[in-house]
Amino acid sequence: MNMTDSSSPDARQNIAAAGNLFSMKGHTVMVTGASSGIGRHAAQLLSAQGATVALAARRVEMTRRLAEDIVEQGGRAVGVHMDIADPESLRRAFDEAEARLAAPIDVLVNNAGVIYAARFLEQSAEEMGRVIDVNLKGSFMVAQEAARRMAVRRRGCIVNVGSTAGLRAGSHMASYAASKAALLQLNQVMALELAGKGIRVNALCPGNIDTDMQAPLAEKGFSEAMLKRTPMRRFGTVTDLDGVLLLLCSDASAYMTGSTVVVDGGQTLSWM
Repeated sequence: MNMTDSSSPDARQNIAAAGNLFSMKGHTVMVTGASSGIGRHAAQLLSAQGATVALAARRVEMTRRLAEDIVEQGGRAVGVHMDIADPESLRRAFDEAEARLAAPIDVLVNNAGVIYAARFLEQSAEEMGRVIDVNLKGSFMVAQEAARRMAVRRRGCIVNVGSTAGLRAGSHMASYAASKAALLQLNQVMALELAGKGIRVNALCPGNIDTDMQAPLAEKGFSEAMLKRTPMRRFGTVTDLDGVLLLLCSDASAYMTGSTVVVDGGQTLSWM
């Protein structure tokens, strides 16, 4: 059996290449829901690793200010308006981003979402509809628009941001949990159908991450109970997602598709 000596030129080249696995140089990324929370941090992280970034959100002034900050730090970024529940809005956002950046989007962080915390019997049909429109239908439309463009070039990567709520049941989470569970099934179908077109599709499922989306749950007094159900006994921070975000967005995950990666401090181990 042939063994490659670690001091050989080929071995040294392989080791050097491994050091660049998580680089985002040469990639153009669209991040939805980029005005705050996980989306905002993902845009900053990927830019710092060399990506050109399009920041999309309804709160366009916030994304434009963030884009200006990234540019001042030496990166390339633009902020664009996108309402993912509106097909025309999201198409315009892709067109604008690609035109201004003079590059096609080849990575999508499909992150935008909303949450309403209410007991099942108190959840209104209007609230349920809004959550489904954004978290499921909107995510579907953004991913479809991105995939259509990527398929032409037979190259692309989509990361759907789900939630542990889509894996395990939780009180007051009827609409949110249903939308995220459906998104994870959509993730599987997308991965299956798009693999032959050169597009990888994976899902990131955060647990309780300390962002403004946690506010509705904190207001209901759930924080202490959620901490007790988390073996690591703390909420996550956006930086706790860095390793997985870089893995799924970069060429380091070149042979991954249809995967769901959970980052939750062990919460799903004990969530009843």
